[in-house]
Amino acid sequence: MDDIVIWNILKETGQLFYDSAPYFLAGFLIAGVLKDVLVKPGWLTRFLGEGRRGSVFWAALIGAPLPLCSCSVLPTAIALRRGGANKGATVSFLVSTPETSVDSVLVTYALLGPFMAIYRPIAALIVAFTSGLAVNAIDKTPEAGLVSPPETGAPAPEVDDGCG
Repeated sequence: MDDIVIWNILKETGQLFYDSAPYFLAGFLIAGVLKDVLVKPGWLTRFLGEGRRGSVFWAALIGAPLPLCSCSVLPTAIALRRGGANKGATVSFLVSTPETSVDSVLVTYALLGPFMAIYRPIAALIVAFTSGLAVNAIDKTPEAGLVSPPETGAPAPEVDDGCG
């Protein structure tokens, strides 16, 4: 390849980063605010641990705006589960988050147009809700045995998300 082609690839890659940066920053801001809200004692258990339908619904909605890829949503879902979310809510979060994130919808809009950008997150929320309900219907085991963070005040161990 000659230098002009390499330069054009680098230029377009830089432009893509520049164009998508505000959306990623907005997503990270929303994720930070949600993390502060989720850390409050009892909040997570109230919305995601109690009930079979409502918790699944709230998990799908909470996960929708988060800018998490499919490999970084797993550690987040593990943290939700350890924090008191039931199995159906955890599955609903796992399904909805990578499919309905703001960056995912914007890329869909750019590549497939407004029709798919509207219907893709709607379909993802329906699938997330349905899969969470299915897990709650199939799994009849009690919600005991959740692993909680250490009580000693020591931070919980970091989980590698595998994204590099």
